Amino acid sequence: MSNTDNGSKHLVLGMVVSMFLWGLSWPSGKVLAGYCSAVNFTVYRYVVVVATTLLLLPVLRIPFRIKKEGIPVFITSGVLLAAYSYAFFMGIKKGAAGAGGVLVTTMNPITAYAVGLLLDRRLPSRREGLGLLLGITAGLTLLRVWDSGATLMDSGNLYFLLAAVLWAIMSKFTAKGARYGASLSFTLWQYVVTLLCFLPFTNIGELQQTFSTASVKFWGNLFFSSAIVTTGATTMYFYTTTKLGAEKASSFIFLVPLAAAVSSWLLLGEQLQAHTIAGGILGIAAVYVMNIRRKR
Repeated sequence: MSNTDNGSKHLVLGMVVSMFLWGLSWPSGKVLAGYCSAVNFTVYRYVVVVATTLLLLPVLRIPFRIKKEGIPVFITSGVLLAAYSYAFFMGIKKGAAGAGGVLVTTMNPITAYAVGLLLDRRLPSRREGLGLLLGITAGLTLLRVWDSGATLMDSGNLYFLLAAVLWAIMSKFTAKGARYGASLSFTLWQYVVTLLCFLPFTNIGELQQTFSTASVKFWGNLFFSSAIVTTGATTMYFYTTTKLGAEKASSFIFLVPLAAAVSSWLLLGEQLQAHTIAGGILGIAAVYVMNIRRKR
């Protein structure tokens, strides 16, 4: 077996594990949402993320430096990641973690594919058009468009949809990271920008209160969502986008809805509703249709 085949298998295995960790991050984030505001939550999270990434780079003997040309790219992707993080937190604070995990991770690859078509300035093929149509139907089903606008906002679904769009756009920038240096180095600077976006808005009083009253449950979930999910799983995702491209890497996300729904049911007691199941199935079908290769 060639080294290329081995490398591809390792990427696939790493992505599968990362996607299941992403799924677990939704109920974990819901727990953390009960302790703090969106800004402080993101600050806590990315302080740990930046610290663990800084420790990881010397261990892997990866240089911190990236090319000057990459500075505008990691700044843009860092700002987009900050916006995504805020939308993610507000969504899970207002809505159900399981439903949010299904909506965001189902719409991510579909949105990424649509953004790719726009950037390439081309019309979708018949197969891609069918996939996008299925994806739009999935999104409308998951958003429960038959309900009133107030219901949509109260459930956090509009925040979840915004998070999916922001992630898809950000993936286009992270896919370019390897052009300017090591993928992990690029990701570190992206995380630093995300942290800097939130630091000026930190509530110091809430920060002190959280540190004095937080339980082991808080610290455990913070470490998991930061060091394990973001430093580990998300960095793995960013690395894979540099190797496979944003569209192919995004196709792995179809594994997350199942993990998010099942873990939210087991850990939080959330019950899946019919529209969530139907929308998730339609979304997975859309991702499959858009990524299958046409037989010669």
